Amino acid sequence: MAPSSIRRALLGAALASTPLFALAQQAANFPNKAIRIVVAAAPGGTSDILARLLGQKLSEKWGQPVLIDNRPGADSNVGADLAAKAAPDGYTLLLLDVSTLTMGPSLYPKLSYNPRTDFAPVTMVIFSPHAVAVHAGLPVNNVKELVAWSKANPGKLNFGSSSNATRLAAARLNLATGMDMVIVPYKGGAQAITATSGGESNIMMSSLLSVMPHLKNGRLKALAVASERRMEAEPNIPTVLESGVKDYVTGSWQGLLAPAHTPPDVVKKLNAAFVEILRTPEIQKQLVAQGAEVVADTPEHFGAFLKEDTEKWTKVVKDANIKVDQ
Repeated sequence: MAPSSIRRALLGAALASTPLFALAQQAANFPNKAIRIVVAAAPGGTSDILARLLGQKLSEKWGQPVLIDNRPGADSNVGADLAAKAAPDGYTLLLLDVSTLTMGPSLYPKLSYNPRTDFAPVTMVIFSPHAVAVHAGLPVNNVKELVAWSKANPGKLNFGSSSNATRLAAARLNLATGMDMVIVPYKGGAQAITATSGGESNIMMSSLLSVMPHLKNGRLKALAVASERRMEAEPNIPTVLESGVKDYVTGSWQGLLAPAHTPPDVVKKLNAAFVEILRTPEIQKQLVAQGAEVVADTPEHFGAFLKEDTEKWTKVVKDANIKVDQ
């Protein structure tokens, strides 16, 4: 072998042993095996519906299996902790209502993972605003009537809370209106919806996507949606803002994240794939019809949102003096 060829071979071997080269190769070969999406909630909820929809499309696109791994529990922290500790190679992703990450630092000072530093944002998937929904028999038809009824019947407005996200949303509404809703905790959105539609509790908030079937069967009434504008799927439901409650926008922000230190090129490839899927007319139509807004943003934009939302909920927890037993 000529000296120049030997030098090139030695240089190539040296480069191949460097971490940067290894990361580049990893990204170039990604994906070459099954991808797991950890869903930090039980089957049938908003996160699960989205994971199965996106997983199927991603599998079709890349020709690799996409496995859905439901890990509910501890206000979604079980699934989040599992994903945070997974190998940072892009083959384990987390899909959840990101309020788990933005409220967690204020509510749970002893978390086994760090919501701020243990994840690499991939993309925000959708926003489905909270619907302020009441039992069909409650004699109110809008937020102003709800506030008046609450003040005339102190201690009788029972709020079916499915998570700390809805508990804090209720706390914000209490602070803004002077209501005093009594929090009744339930294990997940499905239980809270069943309890409220059956009259066990008389008001709840959940994503419009999950509430819509129960609005159609008449068991629940939607007084308002907590979005900036009326939703295309239900244009007759006013916003909470229209009722005079300022700056009240809350709901289920569903996001996809990878473990921290996942190679940036892998994150970029994941982002591009999911954004392409979410922006197809078929998926857009399907999600909008179910009361969701497709976001499909960049990792940088998603990361900035997480920071801003964490600061917002830190203030709400402090102002409402909310304590959570761990």
